[in-house]
Amino acid sequence: MAFKKLLASLGAGGASVETVLTEVNAVPGGVVQGEVRIQGGSVNQDIEGLSVGLQARVEVESGDQEYKQDIEFTKVRLGGAFELQAGAVHAVPFGLEIPWETPVTMIDGQSLRGMHIGVTTELAIARAVDSSDLDPINVHPLPAQKAILDAFIQLGFRFKNADMERGHIRGTRQRLPFYQEIEFYPPSQYRGLNQVELSFVADEHAMDVILEMDKKPGLFSEGSDTFRSFQVGLNDFHGTDWAAYLNQWLSEVGSKRNWF
Repeated sequence: MAFKKLLASLGAGGASVETVLTEVNAVPGGVVQGEVRIQGGSVNQDIEGLSVGLQARVEVESGDQEYKQDIEFTKVRLGGAFELQAGAVHAVPFGLEIPWETPVTMIDGQSLRGMHIGVTTELAIARAVDSSDLDPINVHPLPAQKAILDAFIQLGFRFKNADMERGHIRGTRQRLPFYQEIEFYPPSQYRGLNQVELSFVADEHAMDVILEMDKKPGLFSEGSDTFRSFQVGLNDFHGTDWAAYLNQWLSEVGSKRNWF
Protein backbone atom coordinates (compact mmCIF):
# COMPACT_ATOMS: atom_id res chain seq x y z
CA MET A 1 0.00 0.00 0.00
CA ALA A 2 1.33 3.45 -0.85
CA PHE A 3 0.65 6.37 1.44
CA LYS A 4 1.32 9.72 -0.22
CA LYS A 5 1.57 13.20 1.15
CA LEU A 6 2.59 16.31 -0.79
CA LEU A 7 4.45 19.05 1.01
CA ALA A 8 3.82 22.67 0.20
CA SER A 9 6.21 24.38 -2.19
CA LEU A 10 9.50 25.27 -0.57
CA GLY A 11 10.78 28.77 -1.11
CA ALA A 12 11.60 30.38 -4.43
CA GLY A 13 11.81 27.84 -7.23
CA GLY A 14 8.87 25.73 -6.09
CA ALA A 15 10.58 22.41 -5.23
CA SER A 16 8.18 19.95 -3.57
CA VAL A 17 8.45 16.64 -1.74
CA GLU A 18 6.31 13.52 -1.82
CA THR A 19 6.81 10.72 0.69
CA VAL A 20 5.56 7.26 -0.26
CA LEU A 21 5.40 4.60 2.46
CA THR A 22 5.48 1.05 1.13
CA GLU A 23 3.39 -0.14 4.09
CA VAL A 24 1.82 1.89 6.90
CA ASN A 25 1.47 -1.10 9.26
CA ALA A 26 4.46 -1.92 11.43
CA VAL A 27 5.56 -3.41 14.77
CA PRO A 28 8.16 -2.33 17.35
CA GLY A 29 11.57 -3.55 16.27
CA GLY A 30 10.48 -3.60 12.62
CA VAL A 31 11.27 -1.31 9.71
CA VAL A 32 9.18 1.25 7.85
CA GLN A 33 10.21 1.37 4.20
CA GLY A 34 9.44 3.99 1.64
CA GLU A 35 10.74 6.52 -0.82
CA VAL A 36 11.14 10.30 -0.74
CA ARG A 37 10.62 11.96 -4.12
CA ILE A 38 11.79 15.54 -4.60
CA GLN A 39 10.33 17.36 -7.59
CA GLY A 40 12.45 20.20 -8.94
CA GLY A 41 10.79 23.55 -9.55
CA SER A 42 11.44 26.25 -12.13
CA VAL A 43 15.06 26.90 -11.12
CA ASN A 44 18.04 24.87 -9.91
CA GLN A 45 18.21 24.63 -6.11
CA ASP A 46 20.85 23.53 -3.61
CA ILE A 47 19.52 20.82 -1.29
CA GLU A 48 21.36 21.04 2.02
CA GLY A 49 19.86 17.98 3.62
CA LEU A 50 17.12 15.35 3.57
CA SER A 51 16.08 13.20 6.53
CA VAL A 52 13.27 11.00 7.78
CA GLY A 53 12.36 10.16 11.36
CA LEU A 54 9.62 9.09 13.74
CA GLN A 55 7.57 11.57 15.73
CA ALA A 56 5.07 11.19 18.58
CA ARG A 57 2.63 13.66 20.08
CA VAL A 58 3.27 13.48 23.81
CA GLU A 59 1.59 14.93 26.90
CA VAL A 60 3.84 17.10 29.06
CA GLU A 61 3.06 18.13 32.64
CA SER A 62 4.68 21.32 33.87
CA GLY A 63 3.54 22.49 37.27
CA ASP A 64 -0.22 22.80 37.09
CA GLN A 65 -0.24 22.96 33.30
CA GLU A 66 -0.49 20.16 30.75
CA TYR A 67 0.17 20.51 27.03
CA LYS A 68 1.00 18.48 23.93
CA GLN A 69 4.49 18.34 22.44
CA ASP A 70 5.74 16.73 19.22
CA ILE A 71 8.88 14.70 19.98
CA GLU A 72 11.03 13.22 17.22
CA PHE A 73 12.47 10.05 18.77
CA THR A 74 14.55 8.70 15.88
CA LYS A 75 16.04 10.31 12.79
CA VAL A 76 18.05 9.18 9.76
CA ARG A 77 19.82 11.46 7.29
CA LEU A 78 19.41 10.35 3.67
CA GLY A 79 22.56 11.15 1.73
CA GLY A 80 24.39 14.46 1.59
CA ALA A 81 23.93 17.83 -0.06
CA PHE A 82 23.29 18.04 -3.80
CA GLU A 83 21.98 20.35 -6.50
CA LEU A 84 18.42 19.70 -7.66
CA GLN A 85 18.02 20.56 -11.31
CA ALA A 86 14.95 22.48 -12.46
CA GLY A 87 12.14 20.05 -13.32
CA ALA A 88 14.14 16.97 -12.25
CA VAL A 89 12.83 14.25 -9.95
CA HIS A 90 15.20 12.96 -7.27
CA ALA A 91 14.04 9.71 -5.57
CA VAL A 92 15.63 8.42 -2.37
CA PRO A 93 14.56 5.05 -0.89
CA PHE A 94 14.78 4.55 2.88
CA GLY A 95 14.34 2.00 5.63
CA LEU A 96 13.57 3.46 9.06
CA GLU A 97 14.02 1.20 12.08
CA ILE A 98 11.26 1.39 14.67
CA PRO A 99 12.57 1.42 18.26
CA TRP A 100 11.42 -1.49 20.41
CA GLU A 101 9.86 0.95 22.89
CA THR A 102 7.62 2.57 20.28
CA PRO A 103 4.05 2.72 21.63
CA VAL A 104 1.35 0.67 19.92
CA THR A 105 -1.38 2.58 18.10
CA MET A 106 -3.58 -0.37 17.06
CA ILE A 107 -5.20 -3.28 18.92
CA ASP A 108 -7.05 -5.96 16.94
CA GLY A 109 -7.29 -3.67 13.93
CA GLN A 110 -8.77 -0.77 15.94
CA SER A 111 -6.99 2.55 16.35
CA LEU A 112 -6.27 3.59 19.93
CA ARG A 113 -7.69 7.01 20.71
CA GLY A 114 -5.00 9.48 21.68
CA MET A 115 -2.15 7.91 19.69
CA HIS A 116 -0.36 10.01 17.06
CA ILE A 117 2.84 8.53 15.62
CA GLY A 118 4.19 9.01 12.13
CA VAL A 119 7.13 9.36 9.77
CA THR A 120 8.53 12.87 9.44
CA THR A 121 10.21 14.06 6.25
CA GLU A 122 12.49 17.09 6.44
CA LEU A 123 14.00 18.87 3.45
CA ALA A 124 16.45 21.74 3.87
CA ILE A 125 16.95 24.02 0.88
CA ALA A 126 19.56 26.80 0.71
CA ARG A 127 18.03 30.24 1.26
CA ALA A 128 14.65 28.71 2.09
CA VAL A 129 12.87 27.62 5.29
CA ASP A 130 13.22 23.94 6.25
CA SER A 131 10.03 22.05 5.54
CA SER A 132 8.66 18.97 7.27
CA ASP A 133 5.55 16.81 7.26
CA LEU A 134 4.11 13.81 9.09
CA ASP A 135 2.79 10.60 7.50
CA PRO A 136 0.92 8.51 10.12
CA ILE A 137 1.80 4.85 10.64
CA ASN A 138 -0.03 2.04 12.46
CA VAL A 139 2.07 0.35 15.15
CA HIS A 140 0.68 -3.07 16.06
CA PRO A 141 1.64 -4.91 19.27
CA LEU A 142 4.33 -7.55 19.42
CA PRO A 143 3.03 -11.10 20.09
CA ALA A 144 4.09 -10.85 23.75
CA GLN A 145 2.30 -7.51 24.11
CA LYS A 146 -0.81 -8.89 22.43
CA ALA A 147 -0.86 -11.79 24.90
CA ILE A 148 -1.09 -9.35 27.81
CA LEU A 149 -3.68 -7.18 26.07
CA ASP A 150 -5.76 -10.25 25.20
CA ALA A 151 -5.66 -11.30 28.85
CA PHE A 152 -7.19 -8.00 29.95
CA ILE A 153 -9.94 -8.37 27.35
CA GLN A 154 -10.53 -11.98 28.44
CA LEU A 155 -11.00 -10.80 32.04
CA GLY A 156 -13.64 -8.32 30.91
CA PHE A 157 -11.63 -5.09 30.97
CA ARG A 158 -12.74 -2.44 28.47
CA PHE A 159 -10.43 -0.02 26.70
CA LYS A 160 -10.81 3.53 28.01
CA ASN A 161 -8.03 5.62 26.50
CA ALA A 162 -4.33 5.72 25.67
CA ASP A 163 -1.76 8.48 25.88
CA MET A 164 1.95 9.10 25.73
CA GLU A 165 3.55 10.98 28.60
CA ARG A 166 6.92 12.66 28.76
CA GLY A 167 9.07 11.25 31.55
CA HIS A 168 10.58 7.96 32.72
CA ILE A 169 9.26 4.94 34.61
CA ARG A 170 11.83 4.17 37.26
CA GLY A 171 13.29 0.69 37.41
CA THR A 172 12.61 -0.15 33.76
CA ARG A 173 14.75 -0.45 30.63
CA GLN A 174 13.28 2.76 29.21
CA ARG A 175 15.47 4.86 26.93
CA LEU A 176 12.97 7.03 25.07
CA PRO A 177 12.00 10.34 26.72
CA PHE A 178 8.35 9.28 26.96
CA TYR A 179 6.18 6.22 27.66
CA GLN A 180 2.71 4.97 26.81
CA GLU A 181 -0.18 4.32 29.18
CA ILE A 182 -3.15 2.20 28.05
CA GLU A 183 -6.13 2.69 30.34
CA PHE A 184 -8.86 0.12 30.98
CA TYR A 185 -12.21 0.19 32.75
CA PRO A 186 -12.44 -2.82 35.11
CA PRO A 187 -15.29 -5.37 35.04
CA SER A 188 -17.80 -5.58 37.89
CA GLN A 189 -15.92 -8.24 39.89
CA TYR A 190 -13.19 -5.68 40.60
CA ARG A 191 -15.70 -3.28 42.09
CA GLY A 192 -13.13 -1.37 44.15
CA LEU A 193 -11.13 -0.34 41.10
CA ASN A 194 -11.58 2.85 39.12
CA GLN A 195 -9.22 1.91 36.29
CA VAL A 196 -6.02 0.03 35.46
CA GLU A 197 -3.19 1.60 33.46
CA LEU A 198 -0.83 -0.62 31.46
CA SER A 199 2.61 0.29 30.09
CA PHE A 200 5.12 -1.71 28.03
CA VAL A 201 8.85 -0.95 27.90
CA ALA A 202 10.55 -3.36 25.50
CA ASP A 203 13.96 -4.06 24.03
CA GLU A 204 15.06 -6.79 21.63
CA HIS A 205 15.00 -9.49 24.34
CA ALA A 206 12.20 -8.79 26.80
CA MET A 207 9.78 -6.16 28.03
CA ASP A 208 8.82 -4.65 31.35
CA VAL A 209 5.07 -4.71 31.99
CA ILE A 210 3.95 -1.99 34.39
CA LEU A 211 0.47 -1.93 35.93
CA GLU A 212 -1.02 0.89 37.93
CA MET A 213 -4.23 0.19 39.84
CA ASP A 214 -6.36 3.25 40.59
CA LYS A 215 -8.67 2.69 43.57
CA LYS A 216 -12.09 4.30 43.66
CA PRO A 217 -12.37 6.97 46.37
CA GLY A 218 -14.67 5.94 49.19
CA LEU A 219 -16.93 7.98 51.41
CA PHE A 220 -14.28 8.35 54.12
CA SER A 221 -11.09 7.79 52.08
CA GLU A 222 -9.30 9.13 49.07
CA GLY A 223 -8.32 7.09 46.03
CA SER A 224 -4.87 5.52 45.89
CA ASP A 225 -2.57 3.94 43.30
CA THR A 226 -0.76 0.63 43.48
CA PHE A 227 2.03 -0.29 41.08
CA ARG A 228 3.21 -3.67 39.88
CA SER A 229 5.88 -4.52 37.32
CA PHE A 230 7.16 -7.78 35.92
CA GLN A 231 9.30 -8.92 33.00
CA VAL A 232 8.12 -10.95 30.02
CA GLY A 233 10.43 -12.50 27.43
CA LEU A 234 9.54 -11.66 23.85
CA ASN A 235 10.00 -15.28 22.80
CA ASP A 236 9.07 -17.31 25.90
CA PHE A 237 5.71 -15.88 26.96
CA HIS A 238 3.58 -18.72 25.57
CA GLY A 239 3.76 -20.96 28.65
CA THR A 240 1.88 -18.60 30.98
CA ASP A 241 -1.88 -18.22 31.39
CA TRP A 242 -1.76 -14.43 31.54
CA ALA A 243 -5.45 -14.00 32.31
CA ALA A 244 -5.09 -16.24 35.37
CA TYR A 245 -1.85 -14.51 36.37
CA LEU A 246 -3.37 -11.04 36.20
CA ASN A 247 -6.58 -12.10 37.94
CA GLN A 248 -4.62 -13.68 40.79
CA TRP A 249 -2.53 -10.56 41.32
CA LEU A 250 -5.46 -8.17 41.08
CA SER A 251 -7.45 -10.29 43.53
CA GLU A 252 -4.54 -10.55 45.99
CA VAL A 253 -3.82 -6.84 45.95
CA GLY A 254 -7.49 -5.97 46.21
CA SER A 255 -8.22 -8.33 49.09
CA LYS A 256 -5.15 -7.22 51.07
CA ARG A 257 -6.36 -3.64 50.86
CA ASN A 258 -10.04 -4.51 51.31
CA TRP A 259 -10.85 -3.09 47.88
CA PHE A 260 -13.00 -6.00 46.73
